[in-house]
Amino acid sequence: MPKAYIISSYRKISDPEKLAAYAKLAGPAIMAAGGRFLARGVAAKAMEDGRLDRTVIIEFDSLEAAMATYDSAPYQEALAALGNAVERDMRVVEGVA
Repeated sequence: MPKAYIISSYRKISDPEKLAAYAKLAGPAIMAAGGRFLARGVAAKAMEDGRLDRTVIIEFDSLEAAMATYDSAPYQEALAALGNAVERDMRVVEGVA
């Protein structure tokens, strides 16, 4: 079964305090569900049509695990804390087998 990855690019952060509150809840919720943070920070370089956004890449053992984590009560609590403090592009990508 291929792994899956949640990839988030933060286009705009309008409330760093809400983002910090989200991170305190989201990190433990993701790790408790088996997620592993592979990258977290501002891009070192942007190429082609890229942007120097804050980017987070999280690995899961399966697509189902990634989707279940996002839908879980602990992660939804983190999203509620985040509110509209950021604009981000977030997606789930299945790895190659």
